[in-house]
Amino acid sequence: MTVAWLDGLPAEAAEAALLRCCGCARWAREVAAARPFGTEEALQAEAEARWAQATRAEVLEAIGHHPRIGADLAALREKYAATRAWSSAEQAGVAAADEATLIALRDGNVAYEARFGHVFLVCATGKTAAEMLALLQARLGNDPADEWQVARAEQGKITRIRLEKLAP
Repeated sequence: MTVAWLDGLPAEAAEAALLRCCGCARWAREVAAARPFGTEEALQAEAEARWAQATRAEVLEAIGHHPRIGADLAALREKYAATRAWSSAEQAGVAAADEATLIALRDGNVAYEARFGHVFLVCATGKTAAEMLALLQARLGNDPADEWQVARAEQGKITRIRLEKLAP
């Protein structure tokens, strides 16, 4: 990403671009307001500092911008149009999954959402469907407070990667 590109955007456009990286409106607004950054490192540091301040409601807001791992293409097109390409690429490991793995992911997602109240969030970049399924199954046993911290950290990882891909 060219930080100069983000630094040069009008405030509304910068906020909209940042919202694609992390679906928390306050986070996007505050990171946009902190410009100019000048360097990728400064942008990432500001993004991480603002994410560390996110409330429970704001973390849920960000998590709500992610499709289920293994979600069908129609769901990606309809609900997640702004981040469709990123979500599809991030979840590319699901494309080659066998039927049993896909069914287990679907069922695991349902169980996860029932237990924790939000979609299973994992930084899926570079992971196979089997790896994501193993993580999902392992995390189902987490204490809810511990899992909350894991999900929050996963959103932070996703945001970092998306910031690196931000410029058109």
